[in-house]
Amino acid sequence: VQLQAYGGGLVQAGDSLRLSCTASERTFSLVNMAWFRQAPGVEREFVAAFRRGDTNIYYGDSVRGRFTISRDMAKNTVHLQMNSLRPEDTAVYYCAAKINRPISSAIALADTWNFWGQGTLVTVSS
Repeated sequence: VQLQAYGGGLVQAGDSLRLSCTASERTFSLVNMAWFRQAPGVEREFVAAFRRGDTNIYYGDSVRGRFTISRDMAKNTVHLQMNSLRPEDTAVYYCAAKINRPISSAIALADTWNFWGQGTLVTVSS
């Protein structure tokens, strides 16, 4: 699965931004998708994910209530809508994919995910 993430940029605190990630996989409906982020000197942090066949959507504690993950099946694309952005949201954002459905306890672990996009930089100024 090849992933192409885009939509990053420079915004001010309180602004919104939408990231997108397009997957090459034709059977997109079978792919589990996630977003992670990584700031300089910090480990990669889980942001959001969904699993195929699971109505639950998973969010990291630091973004819950502000970020929303969604997918457009017709375009093989997953989006990350980010609202009320804060300077601490500044990071490179990566989309990730996994063919086999991950167990719920492993969703937030970067090692769980097999395929990664190149990342898109989000900078939030104060």
